[in-house]
Amino acid sequence: MLRAAANSRPLLWLVLALPGFWIAWRWIATPDLYGYGHAIGESGDWAVWLLMATLAVTPLRLMFRKQAWVIWLMRRRRDIGVASFAYALGHTIIYLVRKGSPDLVLAELSTPYVLVGWIALALFLPLAITSNDASVRWLKRSWKRLHRLVYPAAILTFLHWVWSAFDPTTAWVHVGILAAVEIVRIALQRRQRVT
Repeated sequence: MLRAAANSRPLLWLVLALPGFWIAWRWIATPDLYGYGHAIGESGDWAVWLLMATLAVTPLRLMFRKQAWVIWLMRRRRDIGVASFAYALGHTIIYLVRKGSPDLVLAELSTPYVLVGWIALALFLPLAITSNDASVRWLKRSWKRLHRLVYPAAILTFLHWVWSAFDPTTAWVHVGILAAVEIVRIALQRRQRVT
């Protein structure tokens, strides 16, 4: 029973969607208390946390190769990545609803944090669209090359966060964690090539 639950994709998607339901419910139920600032902030937080979880899978796989939980993460990495994109898209939709006018959106496009946010979303879009078995089979080796776009997209995402935050301390802490994850990944991949 537990194994079936752990391997259930619909259950995983329900779990991944729960923060989104919570954000939407709080915004609808208590708009004065919760409001736009919380909704856009928390949707962005979840997009980043799930992105970091996705990027952490490779170094974890290199460190703990045959552990069952790492194999489970490897099999679910695309789901987690698509969930990250879904929260980023929700974050963008919240922003667009708040602005309410294409003219206001275009006027802010020259603002650095808004511009890098849009570029990051554009880079994530083809990754989300091709995060399925049919695309892996169709693109073959090109799939892996395409999905390396996650690295520049992640950098732009964190720039967006640092530049847009009232207090960027939390964003910088996450940048440090991401940098540590990537340093570990690169070091482990280099060591693997040498041995």
